[in-house]
Amino acid sequence: MGQRTPLYDLHVALGAKMVDFGGWDMPLHYGSQVEEHHQVRRECGVFDVSHMCVVDVSGEQAQAYLQRLLANDVARLQTPGKALYSAMLNEQGGVIDDLIVYLTGSSSPAPGYRLVLNAGTRDKDLAWMHAQTAEFAVEVRERRDLAVLAIQGPKARARVAELVTQARAALIHELKPFQGLPEADWFIARTGYTGEDGLEIVLPAAEVVPFFNDLVGAGISPIGLGARDTLRLEAGMNLYGQDMDEQVSPLLANMAWTIAWEPVARDFIGRSALEAQRAVGCPSKLVGLVLEERGVLRAHQVVRVAGVGDGEITSGSFSPTLNKSIALARVPAATGERAEVEIRGKWYPVRVVQPGFVRNGKTLI
Repeated sequence: MGQRTPLYDLHVALGAKMVDFGGWDMPLHYGSQVEEHHQVRRECGVFDVSHMCVVDVSGEQAQAYLQRLLANDVARLQTPGKALYSAMLNEQGGVIDDLIVYLTGSSSPAPGYRLVLNAGTRDKDLAWMHAQTAEFAVEVRERRDLAVLAIQGPKARARVAELVTQARAALIHELKPFQGLPEADWFIARTGYTGEDGLEIVLPAAEVVPFFNDLVGAGISPIGLGARDTLRLEAGMNLYGQDMDEQVSPLLANMAWTIAWEPVARDFIGRSALEAQRAVGCPSKLVGLVLEERGVLRAHQVVRVAGVGDGEITSGSFSPTLNKSIALARVPAATGERAEVEIRGKWYPVRVVQPGFVRNGKTLI
């Protein structure tokens, strides 16, 4: 038996198929993964993501600590509520985890930050973060007392605003993309992992069961991890442990945009390794693949690029929105617009595209 979120019994009561995910018992789907996927693209749905790791960083050197810890620069967060996406790297430039960090306070007497980390990397992330605190006046506090819900889809914000207090509804209407702000003991962010508009709400664990019940009772469908994976894949969003890990740098994972090279004096962990990699050139890149024929692309299938070399699919699935198979793949840097994938001993032609297939309901390929 794995760890359980406060909503475990409710998932079971709703008929969820429960599976192990990073040591947690989580809902894969509640009947039809494909229908849940469409529900989020067309309207909205609610995900239990309480297995995610919420960490608050405070203290007079919180900013300096995070500027050392993260490849992106938290100094870019100028106003409370602003968020950025970053990798946390080892000295070799490999990705320990990817995360979102919010600026939660700009005064009293120093800025505070909230980080949301992946569930399966919780223990190693926290060990690494605590190990880096030695030179800084900083407190790193895991928030096991909190739960997290993601309500995603084009109608998500409007639907949730109808079910919460007036103050929370006002905040939901005012939030800009990639912004998260507190309202009483809730923290409401306009972020997500689906390629659609929506909210991620961090709230006391004791309050999550009645709120989840309110959402489902109002007709907002619960959505499992299966649809979460196909939604994020369509959006071209990486999954830690598949598309990047401690052996893969952001430069090889379509994450170069998350590295803040300026100011040059900011010596973040992994910087020298990334600079060396950038100087010699990256041998591979992460791309999108589209299979125009029947068949399903899966992780670890071989990708062959004529006259260039071989690569490998890192994430692959059938895309319910596009009605064809898509994938993310790490391929030689010289790869052009065509390649082949080996499926059950046969080679199938695939189109090579930018990683990102569907965003905000629109097809990008």
